[in-house]
Amino acid sequence: MATGVVSHKGKIVSVGKNVVSVRIVSESACSACHAAGLCGASESKNKIIEVPVYDGQTYSVGQEVDVCLAKKMGLKAVLFSYVIPLMILLILVLSLSRIGLAELACGLVSVGGIAVYYFALYLCRDRLAEGYVFYIGK
Repeated sequence: MATGVVSHKGKIVSVGKNVVSVRIVSESACSACHAAGLCGASESKNKIIEVPVYDGQTYSVGQEVDVCLAKKMGLKAVLFSYVIPLMILLILVLSLSRIGLAELACGLVSVGGIAVYYFALYLCRDRLAEGYVFYIGK
């Protein structure tokens, strides 16, 4: 597997004309711990990912595959979902408290600013999704 690629093992659950649906199990880092069942901190989720299929590729239901995404796309997702909101929050809290706004008002306006940012991301989800193309690795 290439070094600039993030991959997850999955199982094909349905096959369409130009797309296959693959179920991957996303597990937290501590799910492999021997005490994971007792602690409750571990979690795993089933996710269905639609992967485009091109001419000449044939897959069958139940087949195990590697679902891949370029690592830079994962870093871009982290930027949009964590780094930018943190910067917005810090800028709003610091600037509003600097001008003398009450703490409660600073907090509410800052959280509102984050909500507006996430709503804008939600509205742009289709355009953003075009840049995140999964593929089935060999």
